[in-house]
Amino acid sequence: MKEKIETAIKVAIQAGKAIMDIYATEFSVDFKSDKTPLTTADTKADELITAVLKETGLPIISEEGRQTPYHQRENWESYWLVDPLDGTKEFVNRNGEFSVNIALISQKKAVLGIIYAPVTDTLYFNDDQGAWKLLHAEGIVKANSSIENLRREASKLPLERQDKDFTIVASRSHLNPETTQFINDIKKKHDNIRIVSRGSSLKLCMIAEGLADVYPRFGITSEWDIAAGHAVVTAAGGRVVAIADESQELSYNNEQMENPPFIAYPPESQN
Repeated sequence: MKEKIETAIKVAIQAGKAIMDIYATEFSVDFKSDKTPLTTADTKADELITAVLKETGLPIISEEGRQTPYHQRENWESYWLVDPLDGTKEFVNRNGEFSVNIALISQKKAVLGIIYAPVTDTLYFNDDQGAWKLLHAEGIVKANSSIENLRREASKLPLERQDKDFTIVASRSHLNPETTQFINDIKKKHDNIRIVSRGSSLKLCMIAEGLADVYPRFGITSEWDIAAGHAVVTAAGGRVVAIADESQELSYNNEQMENPPFIAYPPESQN
């Protein structure tokens, strides 16, 4: 597992650098059949990541790759699940809130998550000793990418929290009526409410950091959108569960590769 973590971290940083090179240009935007945006940054990051992860010998499912039919993957023991550029809308809007997501799925569970936010040069990852946040990641990883060194340089999650507000983190691009109703219900229970909008998997990173109290998501998401964040949240001591049944942790490698409406709670949440 150690080698897999180090390999995934290094290629996430490389993909982030390639994304930033394109971010600095006047890039063009295409649209996929589902009307979601696609840029050369998505495809370039996908090519980099899949080329490296293939060397591990495990199958790969990437948002930008050809999807493997369910009958071929339903019995996979372990595989990589990748979103090369999570938050393409945020990338196009140039607000900086996008990330590289790499997850390792084992027996339908997200066991490893790597999230790299290239604009802030921040890396989130987990290992057998917990979940971690690493600032100034590119230079540190380049100098010494051993997991032991990264742990020494990183902060263990959750972080110490200063504010006392009940903080709800919500999607910047997908604030629907169900989410609004959820927020209104929360307001009846808590006096000091703070609502924070974040793009991409950075919402789950806030949960893992312990800097938000809840993240509800009622709309449709794909498994690659949240798997890496789910692994980091779990390693930090939090939960990502189905809204319909909060005893049910989300699972992966389902036939449609879509998540049910879910809710994420931070470590030591009393919700």
